[in-house]
Amino acid sequence: MYDDILVPTDGSEAVDRALEHALRLASDHDATVHALYVVDRRIATANSGDLHDEVVADLEAQGDEAVGVVADAASEAGLDVETHVAHGTPDTEIVAYADEAGIDVIVMSPEGKSPRERIRSLGSVSDRVADDASVPVFLIK
Repeated sequence: MYDDILVPTDGSEAVDRALEHALRLASDHDATVHALYVVDRRIATANSGDLHDEVVADLEAQGDEAVGVVADAASEAGLDVETHVAHGTPDTEIVAYADEAGIDVIVMSPEGKSPRERIRSLGSVSDRVADDASVPVFLIK
């Protein structure tokens, strides 16, 4: 039923709970786990010049670390895993990745908001993903 499971990650502790459920689901279905981190274009473009490059490099490093945590957990569980760091708006990139990679289900936490969203109260990435995704989205609190 589920061959490919997407776990979007922002590196927060909230992802740990979603990951636990995703790994169990992947084990039950012998599915591949996909870890995705999105370098938020809105944060990167808020800075200019050398600062922009530093911010992007820092966010990419955070992304590599975040998908690495998911990959390590999936590997320890004996599961196949793919990692990807994208650039863009998180909800848009998550939905696009799910469509492009043939994802069957997205498992994420509704609690991992970016600092920019907390400030502006733009709503949750997970809400927008759930609204826009063409596949089921499991929100793990």
